[in-house]
Parts: sequence; structure tokens; C-alpha cells
Amino acid sequence: MILDSIQRVLSTNELVTAFLFVGTLVWLSYLISARLTRGQVHGSAIAIALGLVLAWYGGLVTGGNRGLADISFFAGVGTLGGAMFRDFAIVATAFGADIKALKQAGFVGAVSIVIGVFVSFLIGGIVAISFGYTDPIAVTTIGAGAATYIVGPVTGTALGAGSDVIALSVAAGLTKSVLVMIGTPFIAPKIGLNNPHSALIYGGLMGTTSGVAGGLAATDPKLVPYGAMTATFYTGVGCLLAPSVLYLGVRALL
Repeated sequence: MILDSIQRVLSTNELVTAFLFVGTLVWLSYLISARLTRGQVHGSAIAIALGLVLAWYGGLVTGGNRGLADISFFAGVGTLGGAMFRDFAIVATAFGADIKALKQAGFVGAVSIVIGVFVSFLIGGIVAISFGYTDPIAVTTIGAGAATYIVGPVTGTALGAGSDVIALSVAAGLTKSVLVMIGTPFIAPKIGLNNPHSALIYGGLMGTTSGVAGGLAATDPKLVPYGAMTATFYTGVGCLLAPSVLYLGVRALL
């Protein structure tokens, strides 16, 4: 009787259930990160990977196209993971950044952000073309996803890309994030990644906030705020450039 009442309350309050579900998933992911990987793989990457698996499972079970949200009990996940909350999170992150803090990185730090966006986009676009994509919107969306898994969906939504292409852009960004997390501690001694200035530049070049934060945490926790700061600006610059300048460039070439 009590279980039926709880289920009825949770089903009625879909968004509250979604917050509870996502919060539990994130808590579990960080627990896995701490206990099984000793922090080598950041909790956010594990959470995203689990989310993708659950989305696939939801679509497989229901035959729908909204992932886990097609299961009535988790319908609120579709709202929580929709464009409104996503854009709110991006805007909130941008308002939390301090322009004065970026100036601490100097001209080199600012240039590293632009170079990082262009290089990641170029690599992602080349991979998309090599797999047979010729539509400028698809190539741009996947290229933006190679920048970060936030820039990809923002770009795809702005340009009207299909859900399959947007999903690929998220997968590309997630792959990059995990690689940066795992690879940073190994390459840090070789590239002199041992001081705040180099961390600022590294965050600007890599761009994936969760990847940079996780990698620097495994290298030297004191470097995390510096790398994460420029990585946050990287996301904002990518969201500005990918659907506009970079898309026009791809369209001109293709």
C-alpha cells in the first residue's frame, strides 16, 4: 500500500522524480569514480555514460525516440534534459565566469581558447566527412560535438540537425572528455603542466570542462580552478562560433 502511494506520488510529480533520479545517478557515478577508478575517471563522465546507456535502454524497451523519457515513470527526464534547462545551465555558467579572471591568462590564454575550438572542430568535421557525412549541418554539428558535448547539441538545435546527428555529437564530446581525463596525468610531466599559467592554457586548448577538471584533479588538485576557468570560456566561445562562423565556413566548402 505504501509502495503504491509512493509510486503514485512520483508518477504525478514527474519533474521532481526526474531531479531525484538524476541526483541519485550522479551520486552513484561519483561513488564509482572514487571507489573503482580512484578519481582517474571523473564522476561526470561516468554519469553521462550511464545516461546514454539508460537512454538506449529506454528506446529499446519502448520503441520510442525519447530514450528513458518514453517510460511513463521517467517522463520528467525529458523535460529536465530538454532545451530549456540545457540553455539555462549554459547561461548560468556564462554569468558565473569573471572576465577579469580570464585576463590573468593573458593574450596566450585567450588565443588558446580560439585555437582549441578551431582544432577540435576541424578534427570532428574531418571524422564526420570520412564516415560519409556531406550535409553541412551534420558536419558542423558533429564537429561542434568534438569541441564539447554541450556545444554539439546547442549547435545542432540551432541549425535544425536530426536527433541522430545530435546524439553523435554528444558521443564525440563524451569520448573526448574521457580521453582528456585519463590522458592528462600521463602527459602532464611531458608538457610542463605543473603551474597555474600552463593549466589556464591547457584548459583553453582542451575545452571540455569535466575532462580538464577530472584530469587536473588527478594531476594536481590545485590546478583545477585555473584549467576549468578557461575551459568554461571555451564552451561559450564554441556555442557562439559553431552555429555561425564555422557553419558558414563548412557550407562554403561543401
